[in-house]
Amino acid sequence: MTLIDDSRPIFVQIAERIENDIIEGGMPEESQVPSTNQFAAFYQINPATAAKGVNLLVDQGILYKKRGIGMFVASGARAQLMEKRREQFFEQYVVTMVREAEKLGITSEQLMDMIRRGDGGK
Repeated sequence: MTLIDDSRPIFVQIAERIENDIIEGGMPEESQVPSTNQFAAFYQINPATAAKGVNLLVDQGILYKKRGIGMFVASGARAQLMEKRREQFFEQYVVTMVREAEKLGITSEQLMDMIRRGDGGK
């Protein structure tokens, strides 16, 4: 897997990939995460850049360090990330969609019909 988004800082992308692994269950709570050197080798980046991404998550309480052992996923990290992502989803997609619908004169009922159509009728 390579980093393909040149428009965003690599350390942010590293943090997001770790977040995704936690959300998807690939890195369970209290499990050890790869070292910054492992991330650096895998993504072919500077270890300092990898460390910056990991430390971003440490600052947020998603990861914590066990001295001499490594970094681990904190208890409650998945729930914290899910809430953060839900809020981002709401702001980025729902609010934007509702504003655009209002501009186009789409009623709430019509919008709900469109959403139902978009999910294949699930």
